[in-house]
Amino acid sequence: MKKLFDQLIKFGLVGAFCFVIDFTITVGMNRIGVNYLIAAFFGFVISVTVNYVLSFKFVFKRKENLDRRAEFMIFLILSVIGLGINELIMYLCVDLVYYQQAWLQEKIIENTAVIAAKIIATAVVMVYNFVTRKLFLEKKEKTKSE
Repeated sequence: MKKLFDQLIKFGLVGAFCFVIDFTITVGMNRIGVNYLIAAFFGFVISVTVNYVLSFKFVFKRKENLDRRAEFMIFLILSVIGLGINELIMYLCVDLVYYQQAWLQEKIIENTAVIAAKIIATAVVMVYNFVTRKLFLEKKEKTKSE
């Protein structure tokens, strides 16, 4: 249990660092006029690349029987699904909630809505990422009875 907790802490630290990268790129690009979905795409792609390197350096133990190309392809596929979840949540929060509610637009500016959507999307995708990477990419630890 302690091992899982330690792994979650490391995953959280790597994720926090990558979130800062993703968030900074997404919000920065949006502030200079880039569409929020395009900005979120670039932020996500760059942070996923950094996350791949850091995840296998600090968080997960690699499967010995999985070559690095296959490992990266699985990571990439899982990340693309994560990107889809990220973009869907961003779209739902901004286009289907913020833009459809005049009272909400009077209370907060668009950039704040994008920031809130990004935080929600990141939380959901973080859980998805940990579970799927643990299931599909991490070396299974042998129990004492094996």
